[in-house]
Amino acid sequence: QRLLMTSYLTPDVHHEENWFKLTLLSYVNLWAARKLAVVLPRDWEQYLKTNKSIKITPSLVQRDFSRIITTLGTFAKFPKRRGFSSGRIKGYKKAPRTRHDVIKKGSKKSTENLKAP
Repeated sequence: QRLLMTSYLTPDVHHEENWFKLTLLSYVNLWAARKLAVVLPRDWEQYLKTNKSIKITPSLVQRDFSRIITTLGTFAKFPKRRGFSSGRIKGYKKAPRTRHDVIKKGSKKSTENLKAP
């Protein structure tokens, strides 16, 4: 639910598959970081404060993930500003999407027409 695996809507199947792979990778990251996570209960979550043997769920790891990233560090370099892009070429027209006919449910055939003579 919290990884928004099913919330991405697109007519392109390739984009949907990429989104699904990305959410699976993020779930694997949460699973790998589960031993580094600390339970950070909110004020209204009193049951998490008293229970020492709480099972750390992916949503609890996600809540603590910013702390985990800052303690571990990252190999990524800071992005460098390269200027503004020129955008689309003047006069460029994007091809419109192909339109498909609407498929409607047909009326039911009566059994009288199907009887053998």
